[in-house]
Amino acid sequence: NMVMSFRVSDLQMLLGFVGRSKSGLKHELVTRALQLVQFDCSPEVFKKIKELYETRYAKKSSEVAQPQPQQHRSPETLSIHSSYDRGSTVARTSISTTNIDYPALYGKYLNGLGRLPPKVAKPEVRLVKLPFYTTLDELLKPTELVPQNNEKLQESPCIFALTPRQVELIRNSRELQPGVKSVQVVLRICYTDTSSPQEDQYPPNIAVKVNHSYCSVPGYYPSNKPGVEPKRPCRPINLTHLMYLSAATNRITVTWGNYGKSYSVGLYLVRQMTSAELLQRLKTIGIKHPELCKALVKEKLRLDPDSEIATTGVRVSLICPLVKMRLSVPCRAETCAHLQCFDAVFYLQMNEKKPTWMCPVCDKPAPYDQLIIDGLLSKILTECEDADEIEYLVDGSWCPIRAEKERSCSPQCPILVLGSSDVNGLLPTPNGNGENGKAAADVVDLTLDSSSSEEEEEEDEEEDDDDEGPQPKRRCSYEKGLVSAC
Repeated sequence: NMVMSFRVSDLQMLLGFVGRSKSGLKHELVTRALQLVQFDCSPEVFKKIKELYETRYAKKSSEVAQPQPQQHRSPETLSIHSSYDRGSTVARTSISTTNIDYPALYGKYLNGLGRLPPKVAKPEVRLVKLPFYTTLDELLKPTELVPQNNEKLQESPCIFALTPRQVELIRNSRELQPGVKSVQVVLRICYTDTSSPQEDQYPPNIAVKVNHSYCSVPGYYPSNKPGVEPKRPCRPINLTHLMYLSAATNRITVTWGNYGKSYSVGLYLVRQMTSAELLQRLKTIGIKHPELCKALVKEKLRLDPDSEIATTGVRVSLICPLVKMRLSVPCRAETCAHLQCFDAVFYLQMNEKKPTWMCPVCDKPAPYDQLIIDGLLSKILTECEDADEIEYLVDGSWCPIRAEKERSCSPQCPILVLGSSDVNGLLPTPNGNGENGKAAADVVDLTLDSSSSEEEEEEDEEEDDDDEGPQPKRRCSYEKGLVSAC
């Protein structure tokens, strides 16, 4: 707070006292001085800062007639002290428009962005928690992007430095793939909405520049449906590979389109997780006991008082709807109303590449923190290896449902109704004719055994009929095939 109130001459004296460079603009001198306070604030340095601070205000008090120097501080000093935040290591400053905007050092503020009037409390923007990212440090709280002019394309700079501990965490972290560390500095952008936690959302024309290089931002997914605009996956932007992993300051510039909607940005030090790690965590804390799952089955099959039909069982497939393979780790969301499960392995892998967190069974949200592993179905999978479907019964028990080809044929075959001209094949009436005077359909009982002798007798009868009168309608060839097949 004292350093932020120093003038250029005070800053040069402080930096000269510790042997640092005294050249540069005021915001550069402030950056060096704050770095000094953050990393090398020895008792001697603190004493020097206090001495410069007291000397400055002692001179001011001697120049005025009234004995209360606080009433005659500069507008800059009043603005700083009136908005001082005691819960933060760096003062939360509200700079007047005539003064230069100080940089946001150590991930606290953006230049000219998110400035609040003194003594005005404003709800903070919150971002949703992401399963694949564990937050280690908050480098910059979500700060509103404020346009500086009427131009459609705006630029918002941010200057910050990492602490030695944060640099060490990044350097010692493992590599998820060549050049990609598991501990990262990520930029997250969302709508400026304080009513609920916000999902990541990019503004139009977004571009992110880290120091002297532009950072790649996820592109659009192509749309296969006509008339549907392609969607852009909004996820944290990894800045680590372009940053200085030292005590040097890093400059980040966000370019964005100003088209009426308000956005906020935040910087975080995170550890990126893999689908295998999330699966292991789910197996540790997310298994639902088989007895609890059995009780849920009974609850689902209990007779509904408003329903006239009693449900005696419900079928559940042992095939994952995502990949059409047998389930290995059956899971579903606790908020899902169905008993059908999907495979946790493939579900996590799918969301690692393209996070949607939607249930593939009911197409409703199934976030990671609501997933459970069905202990009853896991047990069934080990006991029932020769069936792809089971049926839960009202008492909570289950029975396998074999494939159709494995079922034994019924002892009685159905009756096949063949119509001569009408597709629907009307049944005969007692007078021998069908309804509306139409000819009755031929009815073939497929339960009767056929033999070659019967076919020969039928052929003899047909020859006799040829001799006596006109030949009746011949039986279809496929009808004979059906009779012989039975």
